[in-house]
Amino acid sequence: MDGEVKSRLLEWARRYHQAAFIVSDPVQFPHRYFCQEDREISGLLTALLSFGDRRQILKKADELDRMMGHRPLEYMLSQRWADDFMVSDDRSFYRMVSYSAFRIYFEKLYEVYASGRTLETALSDFEGNPMQKLCAFLKVSDRSPQKKVNMFLRWMVRRESDVDFGIWKTMSPSDLVIPLDTHVCRVAFKLGLTDRPAYSLGNARKITQALAQVFPGDPCLGDFALFGYGVAHPDD
Repeated sequence: MDGEVKSRLLEWARRYHQAAFIVSDPVQFPHRYFCQEDREISGLLTALLSFGDRRQILKKADELDRMMGHRPLEYMLSQRWADDFMVSDDRSFYRMVSYSAFRIYFEKLYEVYASGRTLETALSDFEGNPMQKLCAFLKVSDRSPQKKVNMFLRWMVRRESDVDFGIWKTMSPSDLVIPLDTHVCRVAFKLGLTDRPAYSLGNARKITQALAQVFPGDPCLGDFALFGYGVAHPDD
């Protein structure tokens, strides 16, 4: 990687990796809470809704937060979600995700918290890196980029951040994979961090490895540089 590209990434990370990032990002919802369980529940459910138009994501995440009465753990343990997200309800909750489909996540999380565990400790039952563990828990493929999964992991694992929480101490930031979306992919390709703008796990890993040269031990700090610049300069 040449010095000019490295300098750009360092500058963009300084510019976009700050608390001001929170107000326009889905991470604002788990930031409403202070205990680990509330942050895990709010964070994961918000991340799972984070696809499509940004304004619609924030609107739906806020609706979900209100449905939970702004008390995610209490809502989870009360099982009120069983009435709000019924098995037979095939109406759209958000875009192509139905109420019945979204219920699955409540069922999985309920098993964790009803047993007195946190999601962090529950993931210790699974093998692999952070992405593989969470994909196994959610029963989704770990062979696709899984932007939503990796974004949530960034929130929970990255430390010394004004944006991310760093509350999961059993996982290392060096093992994270960048949340790959159109902005990240486009800017990474333009900078030469990858030779193709493909939406694939292989490309996500290649970009992450390139960012590790600039941000040793914390490659996903580069997510702020690529995503922040990409959003601010959509036509560049």
